[in-house]
Amino acid sequence: MPVTLEADLVVALSSRTLFDLEHSHAVFERDGVEAYSLYQIEREAEPLNPGVAFPLVRKLLRLNEGRERPLVEVILLSRNSADTGLRIFNSVEYHGLAITRAAFTNGAPPWRYVEPFGADLFLSADARDVAAALQAGYAAAALVPSAVAESPSDEIRIAFDGDAVLFSDEAERVFRERGLDAFQAAERSAAHEPLSGGPFKNFLDALQRIQAAFPIDDSPIRTGLVTARGAPAHERVIRTLREWGIRIDEALFLGGMDKTPFLRAFGADMFFDDQRGHVERAASAVATGHVPHGVANEAADEGNSERLEGAGQNP
Repeated sequence: MPVTLEADLVVALSSRTLFDLEHSHAVFERDGVEAYSLYQIEREAEPLNPGVAFPLVRKLLRLNEGRERPLVEVILLSRNSADTGLRIFNSVEYHGLAITRAAFTNGAPPWRYVEPFGADLFLSADARDVAAALQAGYAAAALVPSAVAESPSDEIRIAFDGDAVLFSDEAERVFRERGLDAFQAAERSAAHEPLSGGPFKNFLDALQRIQAAFPIDDSPIRTGLVTARGAPAHERVIRTLREWGIRIDEALFLGGMDKTPFLRAFGADMFFDDQRGHVERAASAVATGHVPHGVANEAADEGNSERLEGAGQNP
């Protein structure tokens, strides 16, 4: 009988997010695929240094220690060939990561294997792969160069923006098309109408499945909603989560304030946001993924986007 994955959470990620492959990638960009292949083969006994996603992955895999059935499965989806991927697997073994499954696609889009592996989340450094995965309906983020320092705590802390990440971008469209006053009025009148789910709703569901296996006061995972919304736009968010039956451990309604110091105080191991401005600022403090989804990523005028963001409660 074929083996099936029984984990509550399956995370798929590229080798460039798990390990620091920026110098190797620069060789590829400058000298081409043959030079890159030779570079990796010559160094396949040299372990790679950790990348942006490494601390989070190590924490997630620790959840499996001492368990017959794993809570988490981590899969590598890489544009490397099997030949150049040997260095990746050697590095996995060197760092003691319990990762046994991978797809090496030799330059072809690896996100196609998100569905066969049943992944709840796809992390990549390639924005094209991320955009394609999101369009196909999967939770995906492009990890950006970030200030990453592994927390001394084993607790996993993951933070999310709200609109266009956990929720649809329906409210944000009102804000961008009609302004802050119209947005607040619309959210007040729709306070009892749940928002539609965004691309990361199912990933949050998967996290909650793991949380449910532990006492509420002793969970190894802590989630946070960090949104530029403020009152009166908070009520619809709270009621939406209640309708979904999903628990958020901490909810920060910042009313347009910079999210960065709050993410640092929360101690996020990873933060997901759809707006480039928030992502770029947050990356100075925590590992951050851009979710290129929704109206904020359709806008042609980035300068106008930043102007609206500075106006106040940009959701």
